[in-house]
Parts: sequence; structure tokens; C-alpha cells
Amino acid sequence: IFFHSFFLLHLQKRKLQLSPEQCSNFYADQYGKVFFPNLTAYMSSGPLVAMVLARHSAVSYWKELLGPSNSIRARRTHPHSLRAIYGTDDLRNALHGSLSISSAEREIRFMFPEVILEPIPAGQRARDYLNLYVKPTLLAGLTALCKEKPADPMIWLADWLIEHNPNKPRLQHQIAEEE
Repeated sequence: IFFHSFFLLHLQKRKLQLSPEQCSNFYADQYGKVFFPNLTAYMSSGPLVAMVLARHSAVSYWKELLGPSNSIRARRTHPHSLRAIYGTDDLRNALHGSLSISSAEREIRFMFPEVILEPIPAGQRARDYLNLYVKPTLLAGLTALCKEKPADPMIWLADWLIEHNPNKPRLQHQIAEEE
């Protein structure tokens, strides 16, 4: 949700099974609604796959891909949506999507407690960050890519960026070898 790109990027993925109590906490905003007990029972009935997806306007883009929450209605009004294809009814609609950036942040923290979410830089702060950290590294990587001319440039560039990540932790001093 925090990276700007023209495609959907998968950042984190985790397969898990939630207990009914965990489902109740995850769907706390639905508490008191008629379908709440069935929702928590269904969501805790088997394994699920949680993912963090990223792209420009990711929340609205993902909502568009999902289609209406009721899968029966989705088949009528949005027949190519994911819920129309994979859902069975209004409760078992196959996929969940965050309603807003703030709910996405809460849900990411819930499913991936080890992930650190930082505020999204904007305005001059974002331009400064891009100019100071992103552009120099990307320019060096693209220059090396042009010199190398690899068979698979996307994979090569991805590997190069991982290897030359300016934020990669580095040891401050040499560790003495054991004798």
C-alpha cells in the first residue's frame, strides 16, 4: 500500500489459521451485526493466506478487483471480479479487502506483527527522500544494467538492487575469527 507503481506488488505473504477469538478481534468493527457469529466461525474454520499488496491507490484498486462483497450480486454486476469467480454467497465471498488506508495499516499489523509501518512521506519530504536515496541507487543500477545487458533484465536489476541496497545493515567492525 505504501509503494507507488503501476502494478500490484506482493510484499508479504503468510499462511495461517485464526482462532475464533482472533477472528473476533480482526472483525471487531462488525461486532453486534447479525452475521458476526457466522463470519467468525467461517473465518476460523480453515487456513487462510494473508498478503500485503502494494501499488499506487492500492486500496481502491484491490476493491475494484474484488467486486461487491456479496458474491451472488458480484456475478450479476461484476462478473469478472474475484468474488464473482471464487465466492459462493454474501458470507463466503472468498477474499477480504481493507476499506481504507487506516484499516489496511491496522490489518497489516494484526496479520504481520513483525512488519514496521512508517508514515508515508509526502510533498517536499517525499521529493527529498527520492532525490537523496532512491534516484542515486536506481541510476547506478540502471547504468550497470545497460552495461551488462543481461538476458533477463528484470531479475538482474532486482538482484542488483538487493545487493546494493543502501539501507542494508552493515557491520561496523570486523568480527575476529575464532581460533
